[in-house]
Amino acid sequence: MESQPLESDSGVDESLVAPLLELGIPEAAARRALALTGGRSAEAAAQLYFSSGLDSQEEDDGQGSGYYKMVFVVNMELSMGPGKIAAQVGHAAIGLYQLMQEKPSQRDLLNQWDEQGAKKVVLQGSNTDQLLELHALALSLELPTYLVQDAGRTQVPAGSHTVLAIMGEEEIVNQVTGQLKLLN
Repeated sequence: MESQPLESDSGVDESLVAPLLELGIPEAAARRALALTGGRSAEAAAQLYFSSGLDSQEEDDGQGSGYYKMVFVVNMELSMGPGKIAAQVGHAAIGLYQLMQEKPSQRDLLNQWDEQGAKKVVLQGSNTDQLLELHALALSLELPTYLVQDAGRTQVPAGSHTVLAIMGEEEIVNQVTGQLKLLN
């Protein structure tokens, strides 16, 4: 006997909701993204959610903006393996967090972000030039950033820009990275 996916009253495959919730997507938005993508996959729904601005639209909570996320843009022109990418994203997260801890106004932002679930998203950047352009745009919008330069001990040349980390209100961060695809 073949098992069928569980469907809720709204027709959404329940097994696809949990992975979206783990990405920090609110349940109502996860269900909406699944419905909009025809329930094909959690990946398709997440891609829609993060790339279309659905993540900045509030679900009748009356709060407007004020939701925060940390975004990591990985330089895809470098030949980094999955472990190297994970390590570089880790460097970016710690680097940005430490920089923000040094400024009282940014500590408050970190606390709010943490209270909201510490949403983190990893995206694909085309190349070094794009990372530098996104970095400049984020700085012009006064968003906290951290650009990782590799030490060159393993897979990439010393000084390579591997990952850009950006933190801020989702709506503003989306102005910088909203067109980028999720890392898969």
